[in-house]
Amino acid sequence: MFQLYYDHAAKARDDVLSGLTVALALVPEAIAFAFVAGVNPLVGLYGAFLMGLVTSLVGGRPGMISGATGSMAVVMVALVAQHGVEYLFLTMILTGILQIIFGAAKFGKYIRMVPYPVMLGFVNGLAIVIFLAQMDHFRSEGADGVMHWLGGGPLFTMLGLVGLTMAIMFLLPKITRAIPAGLAAIITISLIVIFGGLDTKSVGDIADISGGFPAFHIPAVPFNLETLGIIFPYAVILAGVGLIESLLTMSVVDEITGSRGQGNRVSIGQGLANTVNGFFGGMGGCAMIGQTMINVSSGGLRNLSGIAAALFLLIFIMFASGLIAMVPVAALVGLMFMVVIGTFEWGSFNLLNKIPREDSFVGILVAVVTVFTDLATAVIIGVIATALVFAWKQARHIYVTKEDNEDGSRVYWVHGPLFFASVHRFNELFDPANDPDDIYIDCAMSRIADHSAIEAIDNLADRYKKVGKNLHLQHLSPECRKLLTTAADLVEVNIKEDPSYHIADDKLA
Repeated sequence: MFQLYYDHAAKARDDVLSGLTVALALVPEAIAFAFVAGVNPLVGLYGAFLMGLVTSLVGGRPGMISGATGSMAVVMVALVAQHGVEYLFLTMILTGILQIIFGAAKFGKYIRMVPYPVMLGFVNGLAIVIFLAQMDHFRSEGADGVMHWLGGGPLFTMLGLVGLTMAIMFLLPKITRAIPAGLAAIITISLIVIFGGLDTKSVGDIADISGGFPAFHIPAVPFNLETLGIIFPYAVILAGVGLIESLLTMSVVDEITGSRGQGNRVSIGQGLANTVNGFFGGMGGCAMIGQTMINVSSGGLRNLSGIAAALFLLIFIMFASGLIAMVPVAALVGLMFMVVIGTFEWGSFNLLNKIPREDSFVGILVAVVTVFTDLATAVIIGVIATALVFAWKQARHIYVTKEDNEDGSRVYWVHGPLFFASVHRFNELFDPANDPDDIYIDCAMSRIADHSAIEAIDNLADRYKKVGKNLHLQHLSPECRKLLTTAADLVEVNIKEDPSYHIADDKLA
């Protein structure tokens, strides 16, 4: 009994300390994304607090951290600039409702259809994005009001503190895991800067984070069709971006922890959190792979870590803004650099010459598109590219074997699926002018998959009919027979011992 209590206490301690580390890392990220979206920094901080708390309480994947994110912030810019922040709050309510519908309809399971090369590109692209986002901290505003790169003493101070942070995070776990390495590094660097009197940028130089508890607030906008027409397109995009990033982050955590999250529950949790954001003045968000990696590597593998991170963030806002303002930005940059190193799949370089070139191309494509556009666009492009590559490869594998019967008829055994990409090759496999009067096409080793395949069969039957010959189909599955209604007037369907085809059904999501 005592051992069981000790184990639970130790896990709870890991979650709380990990949550504290994550909360410290959330502050500059939330502020930065608020600036990107064109809203007050407190709107970003409230968004991070509410996303983390609600998702962890009702629908978050254990170990996964949600908050204000850059991928959603870039979508909000135009809306806020043209219509104001109140429209953003109403948009987040609608965004959340759409995400809840998505989860309730059990569409979350389709994230498993994302191919591994796309996942690899997503992870690598996001690591690069996180790295590039830290570059702004190496610049400062000059007397001319323009941002300039640091140089001389300030640059060496910044690099030294960043390097020391990374060294602590690398070496401390080899000595002890009693305290998260990220938290120890932040505390150590803060003490060095404060007591050493080093002149370097701190969180307080970015923005004032002091505030109160977020208050309930109904968006002050007209509730009419015109307003719906304004916010609906943004809500759809935000819902899609948020769900894709959240569900892919869930898949990454699944792989790291060897466990399995529930995509539909995550979708509903994200939706409820964004809806709450809209009513409490937050900018909303989704899962954050950077903070999630910090959390998991620090031992935060349960929902308590997400709850702790959110509550610590609220404490910072309400009671400890002065202390958090003294934390050096260099410590947080070093922390995020270690996240980049841990997130990037370095083994993907070794895979370049060991996997099909098409898969390597898709992975690189997704990473590049993620860096230059946004995550949702990258994943959609990656899935489409993978599907087209697969279709092209399958189309090359269709072929026939033939045999002449004693009655003078000829049988063609079709091997490989007949679909839009293989119909051209299929049409080249037959010779109506020189074939006998009765031709049998045996589909036991094939499958008629789509409308293009139906048209190919229809056209082939027409070619045989024009030269006065009969085309028969045999060994069709029930699914294939249903698709052939278009060609029913031209094709005599002769069914013999139809093979059974089964459709995969995933009920685990």
